[in-house]
Amino acid sequence: MDALKCMRERRSIRAYSDKKIDRRLLNEILGCGGLAPTARNLQPWHFIVVTDGEKLRRIASLATYGSFIKNAAACIVVCGNKDNNHLVEDGSAATQNILLAATSFGIGSCWVAGWKRTYNPELMKLLKIPLSEKIVSIIPLGYPAERPAPRKKELDDIVHWEEF
Repeated sequence: MDALKCMRERRSIRAYSDKKIDRRLLNEILGCGGLAPTARNLQPWHFIVVTDGEKLRRIASLATYGSFIKNAAACIVVCGNKDNNHLVEDGSAATQNILLAATSFGIGSCWVAGWKRTYNPELMKLLKIPLSEKIVSIIPLGYPAERPAPRKKELDDIVHWEEF
């Protein structure tokens, strides 16, 4: 899929079909996450892939606005070294790459908050994430069972030339 078309078509999908995602396809999506730009090329991220139904239900019960995760075919938790001063930026760039790659393969996704959430200690324990790491995002994936219409602001409402 063309990059611009992919960006225009990406939506936050919160309803998924029962269809599983092939592991090779998940690896393609994860590989795109690893291609993200990163400060000083440190690539501080780690991607934890969850496909186990019970773990997906547990993540859904923990994530404040992620109850729909229980119906996803997979979930990727993006985390990285907590001592990296650019972890939020680097992890967010990787997250965006994952979202766009998923869209290009016809997989629905949604960016669920992970950074500094109160449920992170429980999530880290569940997924055995070392204390040297911090969670940046949670990304449920699945074949879409919905097609939400875009609700984006007009360019004139968000662009300012030369000054605000």
